[in-house]
Amino acid sequence: MKKLILSLSAAAVLTACATQKQATGSNQITGDTRTTAVEYLDDRTYKLTAQADDKTYGFEQQNAIKVGGVHDQSGPMNERRFLNALLGPNGEAVGYYREGSCCTFKTPNGLMGDAGLLDLYKVYWEGGTDTLSLYLNMYDEGELLIPVGFTAKE
Repeated sequence: MKKLILSLSAAAVLTACATQKQATGSNQITGDTRTTAVEYLDDRTYKLTAQADDKTYGFEQQNAIKVGGVHDQSGPMNERRFLNALLGPNGEAVGYYREGSCCTFKTPNGLMGDAGLLDLYKVYWEGGTDTLSLYLNMYDEGELLIPVGFTAKE
């Protein structure tokens, strides 16, 4: 009986998540555009070497950071690998927390249909005056850049 209840609970959660991901929205974020392999500092941290020129990179829904990984269940870990690579503007250690999912967008890589949800993270560092919001996309892959105002671990 306990196994049946656990199975039904798991099915309910999966159905709820799938239903939420089927929603559609107006953002047109699509495609895999990563042109080079991702390098790692360690298994929990990407090696980021290129600075973004675009001030909207990561800070606006339409220009979310494309970490990929949804199809091999590494999407949430890829998001953390990216965030773990960041430092403040003067090399300060960065902290972050996941605010939640938001912002439905179209993608050919959606698990259920052609839609995905961005994850919104709040990022801060010691001595910083603000908590910044970064949008991450685990459905699509793209070039991983250091957002304007940040540096990265070496």
